[in-house]
Amino acid sequence: MRTLLKTHAALLFASIASFILMGAGQSLYGPTLPAYARAFAMDVSTVGLLVSSHWVGCALGVGIMFAYPHKITPRHVLLLMLAGALLLAWGAHFGIALAGGVLFGAGYGAATVVFNPRVLAAFGPRGPAMVSLINACFGIGAIAAPLVFVALNNNPAPTFLICAGLAALIWVFAGRAGRGVGEPAAAAATAAFAPHWPILVFHGLAIAIEASLIGLGPTALIRAGVGEVRAAELLSIFFIGFLIARVALTFIAHRLPALTTATLALAGCGLASLFSATVLPSAGFVAMGFCAGLFFPSMFVAASATMGDHPRTAVAIIAAGMVGGILAPLILSPALPYMGSFGFFWVFGAVTLAMVAAAIFGRARLLGPAAHAPAA
Repeated sequence: MRTLLKTHAALLFASIASFILMGAGQSLYGPTLPAYARAFAMDVSTVGLLVSSHWVGCALGVGIMFAYPHKITPRHVLLLMLAGALLLAWGAHFGIALAGGVLFGAGYGAATVVFNPRVLAAFGPRGPAMVSLINACFGIGAIAAPLVFVALNNNPAPTFLICAGLAALIWVFAGRAGRGVGEPAAAAATAAFAPHWPILVFHGLAIAIEASLIGLGPTALIRAGVGEVRAAELLSIFFIGFLIARVALTFIAHRLPALTTATLALAGCGLASLFSATVLPSAGFVAMGFCAGLFFPSMFVAASATMGDHPRTAVAIIAAGMVGGILAPLILSPALPYMGSFGFFWVFGAVTLAMVAAAIFGRARLLGPAAHAPAA
């Protein structure tokens, strides 16, 4: 293992640092929305399109990787995130901020496809553990960024400048990290690709919940009576739970089928949402962070087991999540002013518990023969 770490040090550094950057960038959309709304003299519901712009960019990034799997390197995705962070920091008007969200999101989406297979291939039998490690590092940036934002007087400009600086630093040291390691085979697969739509839709809904909690959760907390600073702090605590869940999953994943893990996580998220709506929004929101951290790893493995190892499987799964991440904030942002103080949490409680029922009573429909695939 020591030899592998030395051989692939540049790849590992670029992967860990990039996932920290990705967590920082995504977590900033939520707490910065009120600040952007004041700066642009716009409603928070309209400025919420920034969240959707990020996910639109993610979808573009995944599409780029689908079209040019052999030409995109870690340095390319870092340049996209660097450019996006700079535009978000500049933010001369809302259009520039939206463009920044799209660019940062494109780098983010492409990075998920660039780094995961390279790390998996580079570290051989230890690959799955290292993949879990780099994905867990996402939580480090997501925890730190909102706290930095608060320390900088709720000012998006210097906060996103720090993200841009981090992207530049990673770019310098990344070099040709992972070049040729874990890249897709040059020859296209001859087998027909058959997407399994029930599991893809279910996965997309789970990621829609995660994206909405991250992007719109702080605004929902503010509407429920929580102060802006406290809402940003709660988002950091949310991501502490998110990080703990991802780390814990590396030790317990083999003990439960993947869909069971996802179902338990959705049930916990639904109950926590109802707790937020009826008792204490802050505590419920933090609990939702722990549950949301389990969504992607368990659903990705469940969907992968269902659809097989075709080269397009991973892209299809990630793309389904991107669709959910784009549409959910786009639908919910304009609806927030009409939901009342706690409507956001009532809606999420209903949706997540409905998904739990679908997973229990429609398990065979969702997974068929892959119903007992373990989470990874």
